[in-house]
Amino acid sequence: MTAALARPIHLRYAAPSELAAAPLHSSVRLSLDSARGPVGVRGTLRDAALFRDAMAALAAILESDLRYKGRDRTAYLAYLMKKGKKATAAIWEAQKAFLEGAYGDDAASAKQGDGAPSPAKSAGALDPVLTVHPDEVSIEVFSRDESAYARLAFSSELFEGREAAHGTAFVDLSPRIVEQIDRLRVYTRVELDAGSSRAAGAGAAASGAAASASIERSLEVPATWLRGFLQVQSAATLPAVSCELAPIDLYNALFVLRTRKAKKPPRGLRFELVPGKPPRLILEPWETLLEGHGPPYEGPPRVVRTFGRQRLLALSRLLPHVRSARAELRGPGLPVFWVLDLGRATLTVALTGWTDSSWASAASFDALMPRGEARAALDALAGRQLALLRERGPLPLAALAAGGSAEDARAALQLECLRGRVLYDVARRVYRPRELFAEPVDEREIRYSSPREAAAHRLLAAPGAVRPTKVHEIAGEGTEIHGEVADREAHRDFSPRFTMDLEGRVSDAWCSCPTFRRSGLREGPCEHMIALRVAYARERAEKDALRQTAEGRALIRAETRTYVRREASGAEVVYRVSLDDRVVHLAWGARAGEPRHQRIWFDTDVEARDAYFKRLDALTSSGFVDADASSA
Repeated sequence: MTAALARPIHLRYAAPSELAAAPLHSSVRLSLDSARGPVGVRGTLRDAALFRDAMAALAAILESDLRYKGRDRTAYLAYLMKKGKKATAAIWEAQKAFLEGAYGDDAASAKQGDGAPSPAKSAGALDPVLTVHPDEVSIEVFSRDESAYARLAFSSELFEGREAAHGTAFVDLSPRIVEQIDRLRVYTRVELDAGSSRAAGAGAAASGAAASASIERSLEVPATWLRGFLQVQSAATLPAVSCELAPIDLYNALFVLRTRKAKKPPRGLRFELVPGKPPRLILEPWETLLEGHGPPYEGPPRVVRTFGRQRLLALSRLLPHVRSARAELRGPGLPVFWVLDLGRATLTVALTGWTDSSWASAASFDALMPRGEARAALDALAGRQLALLRERGPLPLAALAAGGSAEDARAALQLECLRGRVLYDVARRVYRPRELFAEPVDEREIRYSSPREAAAHRLLAAPGAVRPTKVHEIAGEGTEIHGEVADREAHRDFSPRFTMDLEGRVSDAWCSCPTFRRSGLREGPCEHMIALRVAYARERAEKDALRQTAEGRALIRAETRTYVRREASGAEVVYRVSLDDRVVHLAWGARAGEPRHQRIWFDTDVEARDAYFKRLDALTSSGFVDADASSA
């Protein structure tokens, strides 16, 4: 599927969402899409302050957009035209952008908070998704820049006199209702009434008045947005390293992020996980160490670097309600999930390392897609598990995989997540049925974000057609990757290369193909660069799995590993060990200081390899942690 294709969606709300306030009583009325049938929930809120602050944080994530925005030069260019300057293409483009911003579809949709119908078809993101479960009510949102996903779940204990109709529907969460909820008087009695058939005003209002207040909107949801939304939910099903944090730990991290601004990379949030000790947080590039106050970490020692930390500032509003925080760390390039326990509510936030659907994410999404082999059996298993979830409700993986392979069950459920029919609840670690659309999404339609990505996977399908040839570690900059791609349709070989910086972003890309020579990266990366990026990610994953065995270690001739240890004084010692054929190179010292170096030559590569792994084992026994084992 190309990026130009989109999914048409028609939404119809009986009335705009509104807040009806009286001196001693308030009612929050949320309108749901009436096309999904009778879905809704009604009840009195036991903790109105929690509801208000949680909805404000959810809306902040929904509206967040950290993409680069250039300066508006419209006024300056108009001044140049007034002075008699020639009307260049830049002037006309600036005027066009100004008119589109003032009178385009985005401006029309922004006025829908006043209840004015907007039947025109526009391109944009989906409205938030509200699902009523037997034990909770959840609202899901996805940020404008496709970098943050949030799921807010209100427990049934939050409601007094709860009445519910189970199901899923889109909810009208316009800026107008968000502003009204932010001014909610929490000292009065507050009721929540979310339903798809609610009309404006009291129930005795005339049908004609309700029809005039209805909102109808047609959307063309971009494939890239839908792909990212489902990608995050599919990534949630993968195994993760989990650690618990105290509320004060989250406060300390947010305080540093609010008071300091990083002016150079890396801009990561690093977790130091040592068994039997609370997790430590290190904020780069200042190397600010935050000692944890949560429960001790249980698991293998790890150092995990994550990105996207600036979006955590949206959680500041919830700090008074947080009882505990849990970070779930998955593989390289995959989202980092934060789970906040708010008592009668839970907020799950997934943060990625980029602020748009960059082609660098193609390697991560490739790991989420089911392989072609045994597809019929996978479809059959997915259908049985979906039927079981609809019958019995939320279930953990162990219950769904009873009598079968857990990996097969996870792959089938991952497929259903991509189709929009199953949701993995990270907070409770259970799978839930959730129909995003009336008809399931064809995962093949969101498989590729562009025709070039589809062409890249065509190249990858040919055995040996894409080969990473050189991988250079550049100290302080990142990794430079060279490769060879045999394009059989073009009857030529091409030599792409690119550099991944310390934050996992791709820069300084080059290729010998005609596409790159004609336009460079102005039209995006060529299929050979994308193929090399995915091939490198696959090769690295295979090597990481293979190096755990004696047979795999015997094949390693060149490798570099980094180990770290935190001293009692708080200083961090970094030990870097490299194997290059018959040479073992050692570099060690304080992270902020100048390292010491040593090179050891051996008569054979076997002796060098044995000495290399003995050195790694000695570092592990000395309390050093492998910093390359898990880098998110």
